[in-house]
Amino acid sequence: MVGNSGSIFPTRAHDAMKTPFIITIDTEGDDLWGSPREITTRNAEYLPRFQALCERFGFKPVYLTNYEMVMSDAFVDFARDVIARDAGEIGMHLHAWNSPPLYPLTSDDFRFHPYLVEYPEPVMREKITTLTRLLEDRLDRKMISHRAGRWAFDDRYATILLDEGYRVDCTVTPDVDWRCNPGDPAGSGGTDYTGFPDRPYFIDPADISLPAAHGLLEVPMTVRPSGLCRKAPWVYRVPLMRQVAHRVEPKLSWLCPTPLLEKHNLDAMLQVARATRSDDVDHVEFMLHSSELMPGGSPSFPDAPAIDRLYGHLELLFGELSSWCRGTTLNEFHAQFINRTVPGDTH
Repeated sequence: MVGNSGSIFPTRAHDAMKTPFIITIDTEGDDLWGSPREITTRNAEYLPRFQALCERFGFKPVYLTNYEMVMSDAFVDFARDVIARDAGEIGMHLHAWNSPPLYPLTSDDFRFHPYLVEYPEPVMREKITTLTRLLEDRLDRKMISHRAGRWAFDDRYATILLDEGYRVDCTVTPDVDWRCNPGDPAGSGGTDYTGFPDRPYFIDPADISLPAAHGLLEVPMTVRPSGLCRKAPWVYRVPLMRQVAHRVEPKLSWLCPTPLLEKHNLDAMLQVARATRSDDVDHVEFMLHSSELMPGGSPSFPDAPAIDRLYGHLELLFGELSSWCRGTTLNEFHAQFINRTVPGDTH
C-alpha cells in the first residue's frame, strides 16, 4: 500500500536516478474564468514558446486537452509535432458544460460550469467516450492520461476511464477540499481530497482515496503545507485564527504560479519544490493552464510584461529542478511505476 508516508521507490541514497518531474498543462480555451459564451483558442499560438523552454531543460510537458482545443487546427498542428518528436504527451481534460453531447444540467451551464460528476452516469460515460474518440482521431494517438475538469473526481469516473483504456490520472490534489467551489447550484460542490495520499497509487474503484493492487494509477498534484502550516499547524484549526492565518499564508501551497502572489511566485514555487525534495518524494508535479501563457488569456497574467515575468520565474524554477529532477510524461511514469511495483505486469 501507498499512503501519505513511505515510498515504494528506493530512497535517493540507493537510487542514482533523478526524481521524475511531470509538467501538466490544462489545455483549454481563453480566459474560462470569465465564463465566455463563445470560447476562443488563441492561446494555442503561444504554446511553442513554453514548449521550447521545457525542451531546453529536457522536460516533456503533458498537454491535458479539452474539447475546444482539440477542435483548434493550430493546436492540433502543434500537438502532432510534439508527439512526432517525442517531446511531450497529449492527454484528456474534460469540461462537462461544453463537451458534447450537450446535456443541460442547470439553468445556465456556461455560467455555473457544472462538474462532470454531477451528471447522470450514462451522460458521463458518453461525454468521456466522445472526447476520447475525438482526441484519438484528431491526433492519431491512443489516450492514456487524464485530468478531470475543475478537479472533480469519483469512483464512477475512475471506472469509466479504465473502461476507455486510460491508465493514469492526475486529478487528486491532496488535502484540498473543493466542496466550497460550486458547480450545479443544487449540488454539493467539488471533491474533498482531505486525507488522500500524496504519493502515486493505484486507485481502489470502490473508494478513490484508497490504494489497490492495480488499475488506474493516480499521480497526485504536488501540494505541500505552507511554511506557517509546518511551523504552527494549529493556527489553521482554530476558527478565530484560521482566517487571519490564511491572509498571512494559505495553508497549502501548490507547485504552480499563484495569481494572488504574482510578485512572489518564484519564491513560493521554490519553497514548495524544496519542501518536496526534503520529503524524498516519488515524483514532482507542476501545473499551469495553457491560457495563462497568453497575455490577457487569464486574470493571472493580463499583459505581455506579466507573461515575461512568468517566464523569468519558470526559467529559474526549471533550472533548479533540473539539478535533481528528470523530465517524464505521465505515460512514461506509469510504465516506470509498473516496472518497479509489479515486475512482469504489462496491464
